[in-house]
Formats: sequence, structure tokens, C-alpha cells
Amino acid sequence: MTEPNKIRNVAIIAHVDHGKTTLVDGLLKQSNTFQSHQAEMEQSLIMDSGDQEHERGITITAKQTSVYYNDHKINIIDTPGHADFSGEVERTLNMADGVLLVVDAQEGPMPQTKFVLSKALSLHLKPVVVINKIDKPASRIAEVEDEIANLFLELAVDDAQLHYPVYYAIARDGKAWREMPVDPTESTDLSTIFEAILNDIPAPDVDVNGSLQMLVTSLQYDSFIGKYAIGRISRGQAKRGQSIVLMKRDGTSVSARIEKLFGYRGLIREEVDQASAGDIVAISGVAAAHIGETIADADNPEQLPVLEVEAPTLRMYLGPNTSPMKGREGDFSTGRQIGDRLKKELETNVALRVEESGIGFVISGRGELHLSVLIESLRREGYEFEVGRPQVVTIEEDGITKEPVEELTIEIASEHVGTVSQELGVRRAELIHQDTTSSGATRQTYRIPTRGMIGLRNTLLTATKGTVIMNSLPDGYQPLGAKIQTTRNGALIAFEAGTTTPYALQNAESRGTLFIGPGVEVYAGMVVGLHNRSEDLEINVCRAKQLTNMRSKSSDGAVQLTPYTELSLEQSIDFIADDELLEVTPKNLRLRKRHLDANQRKRAAKA
Repeated sequence: MTEPNKIRNVAIIAHVDHGKTTLVDGLLKQSNTFQSHQAEMEQSLIMDSGDQEHERGITITAKQTSVYYNDHKINIIDTPGHADFSGEVERTLNMADGVLLVVDAQEGPMPQTKFVLSKALSLHLKPVVVINKIDKPASRIAEVEDEIANLFLELAVDDAQLHYPVYYAIARDGKAWREMPVDPTESTDLSTIFEAILNDIPAPDVDVNGSLQMLVTSLQYDSFIGKYAIGRISRGQAKRGQSIVLMKRDGTSVSARIEKLFGYRGLIREEVDQASAGDIVAISGVAAAHIGETIADADNPEQLPVLEVEAPTLRMYLGPNTSPMKGREGDFSTGRQIGDRLKKELETNVALRVEESGIGFVISGRGELHLSVLIESLRREGYEFEVGRPQVVTIEEDGITKEPVEELTIEIASEHVGTVSQELGVRRAELIHQDTTSSGATRQTYRIPTRGMIGLRNTLLTATKGTVIMNSLPDGYQPLGAKIQTTRNGALIAFEAGTTTPYALQNAESRGTLFIGPGVEVYAGMVVGLHNRSEDLEINVCRAKQLTNMRSKSSDGAVQLTPYTELSLEQSIDFIADDELLEVTPKNLRLRKRHLDANQRKRAAKA
């Protein structure tokens, strides 16, 4: 059992891609957590364990690990950098006593830097600043230091938070310095960061001798042991076999017993007999535990404040597949199976909300990325379902309907400023600030309704030839504004069921952009492309060429088709209109009209 004064609980926070997980890699490797022959010594992004985290190159779920340095135990919490996963950041900061704020030496503080730092300072966590990637050719250390100082002036909740240490690092190479080095290529290690954690981050301020209290901040599952409740012990001691009470959100209590108690060492859990206040542990034997509830001593149960997370901003319909191809490609396709899976997701995804809606559900989350990661997870697990267009979640305040707004930061080449400004003007965005970066790019900050963000990323990527860099974070609410004019063209809709032919697709190419190639099975009402005009158009993509006894060079030649556009999951969600659905199966993504019958579509349009 580690004494509280020998424990440091630190969260790594930063904007996406500023080097949080890479810094954790270096701390794990240089603390002798792994043996020299272990595979982790050759890996990067060790903490990003999920398939989607590796593929997308981002951290989605917060994770904790522990390293030992100079007889101290350092519990490290690696947090996501995207605003969509800020629910993960909010709940895990409750386990920390201080934060390492990692800032890119070229980009400086970015939108998510502001968000995570404001959360940390509001919880009175001690900040330590690490300026990373100082070897970048375009690094601008002095300017970034000034920008960080301005950010602290804006966000600090007391004067003491304005005095923070600053360190300099190249996390990729496992190097750090107390002062800005003259030669960043010199040989060094991360011992400066370890010393900063021990000296600048306070030990947990806890009562070891009181009765047990622990707030559940994370849950994990194990096929052998079952559910683990993870959190930091706020008071007292936890012992194996101890009688405890789980204090629920609704005020009820459930008696339980600590069957097994685990601490952390590196990436693994190690079983311990007891642990004291200030340490982060995993407890088995509390199957009824949910995030935000309190585990307390059975003899003196006292509840900690319930963990509250900010409200979701986007919602969308998710229900069982109703297309003519339903049940063909998924292992789980019924409403009950989907509902059970969403209930399980609610236990660990604290920012998610689920409501029943007809035969399906309405899921609400922090943004398109938050919801699309869930949809992709369900798809990979063998679920088959359909989703609708994202809608904003409005609130009623003083009799006024209000909608969420976001602060949007965009970095673009100067030649694209006009195109971007025009698109954002249509979406009712308000320009707050504009300047030029050290690399010559234009950086613009807008305040935009969240509904204006739907589909924006793909539109701007197309308009700027894939060069736009954009980030956003929630910025409160404002009275609901006028409807945003749609800018999407109509859809090309399959006229009948069948299999697409090169002959039919060649004729359809002149009508717009196709999303499918030859030899694909389609059904009537399925969206197969984007029309050149604003209205929908039904086309026959299954017609075969008629056989005749007339022959000519031109008619017998091979058909030359333009490569079709294959939409990703995020692009498909952005594409669909209010009268359309996205059919999601483990094997395919299919766009379709909500009403497959043409006559029903006409009646619905008039209604």
C-alpha cells in the first residue's frame, strides 16, 4: 500500500495531436515499466488500445496507467483531445490533483486547449505547462508563451493559478528541459518531467483514517471477473473482502463486498490486499455500479457529489433496419438487441443519452464524431440498423427556445478565404477574429450555431482541396435562429430493384455524381448518387443493353465508367437530408429515402 504523500495523480490534457499520448509513451518507457525485450518498447501510442483509435489516430476514451519513479507512484490519466469526447475529460479530471497541459510549439493554444484547461482550473487542479515539438522548423516559442499567459489570465479562477511552471519537450524523442535548450539535438531524457510531477503536482489531500469513500469515474469489463468500478479513493482505505455500500444516483443503496482489489502498474492491473486514500484502484464485486455513484463504508455510508456532465448538443434517430435487404448482413438486427446494446453503452459513455422513439431510439451526444464512433462500434460488432440526419438539441430557458452554438477556429490558405467566408455566411456564422499565422495561413475564429456545423467539414475539405484545418468547442446557447438554407443538390434515386449494369451507369453519369459501381444490388428508393440539379431524380441503374443483330465498332466497345465516389460513414451522415436514412450493416453503407415508394414521397412532401 502506497502512502498518500508518495502518490501523484496527474492528467495529461491538450488539444488533439499536440502530443499527449506520445508523452505518456515516453514516460512509460523511461520509468522502466517494461522490460527491454517487451513489445511495448518498440510501439508508439501505447495507450491507444482501440481499433478505431489506431485507425483514426486519436484518443477516444480516457485511460489510466501507473509508473514508479524515485519511490513515488505516479498515476497518469491520458485524456482525449477532441471536444466530442469532452465527457471523458470531465469525468476523469475528478481523479487528478494536477494536470500536464501540453501545447504545440507551432500551433499554440487551440480551442480544445481552452476547453480542457478551463475544466481543470475550475476543479482547482495544479497546472504544469509543457511546450512540445520545440524542434519544429516553424516553432514560435516566445509567442506561444504569451498566448498561454493570456489564456490563463482569461480562465484562472484564483490568482495562484497564474503562477505555473513551463517546461520544453520533444515528446517523440523522449526529451525535456527546464529551460529552452540552445541545441534541441543534445542528449537528454524525460527526467525533467518526472521531477516536475513530483515537485509541482501536489500529493492527494485526503484523510486515510476516515471511513471509505470513492467516486466511480470509469467502468471496465472482464470476461472472467465481470465489471470493475474504477476511481480514486477519496477517504479511508479499501480492503479485499470489505463490506461496502453502493450509493446510487436516485438515493437508494445496494450492499456489496469488495471481491477483488486492483492497483495499476504500467498497462496492467495488479491485485492488492488494500489501498489507501489518494490512490486509483479497480474494484470487482459491485456489478450494479454506474459512473458517478459512490462506493462507501457499510458502517458509515456517506455520498460524494454526483458527477455531472454537460448536456449533449446533437441527436439522431437510430433504429432497426427497415430496407428490403434487412437481416441479410448483420448478426443483430432487432430493436430489442439494439436497445440492449445501447443500455450497455450508457454505463460507460457518460455524455450519451438514449430515448425510445417508435420502433427505434433517439441517441444524443456531443457532436458528429462522438455519435459516428458509436455507430462504427455497433457496426463492427455485427449490428444492422438505420440512422437519420443529425439534429441539434434545443433547450427552453425563460420561455425562449435556445440552440447550442460553437466557437469554430479555421486555418486556411489565403486563396480560400473568400470561399470559406461565403459558406459560413450561409450557415449564419459570425466572424469574431482573424489573423495571419507565422506560416502565412489565415486563421479565423467564428461563432456558429451547432446546426451550421452539420456537414461543414466535408464541404470545406472539398472547397479548399483538403487543406482546411478546423476545430470547434461548445460556446453556450443563443435564441433559436432562422432556418439555415440547404445547399445540397437533389439525389439520384434507383427506380427499381436489381443489379447495376455498366450500360445503365454510363447513361446515369451525365445526370450527376454516382456513389455506386457496376454489379451492386440496389432497391427502389435507394440513393445512388447526387443529382446535378436541386431536385431529386429517379433513374434506372439496372437496365441492360438490348441485344440486336446489328453490329458496329462503336456499339460493341467496352464501357468506360468514371470512378464512382465512395462515401465514408461520416460523409454519409453529413450527406443525408431530413427525408433520407443511412442503412448501416457490417458490410455496407446504403443511402436511402425514408419513403421508398415514389407516391409516398410525393404525399410526404406535400404534407
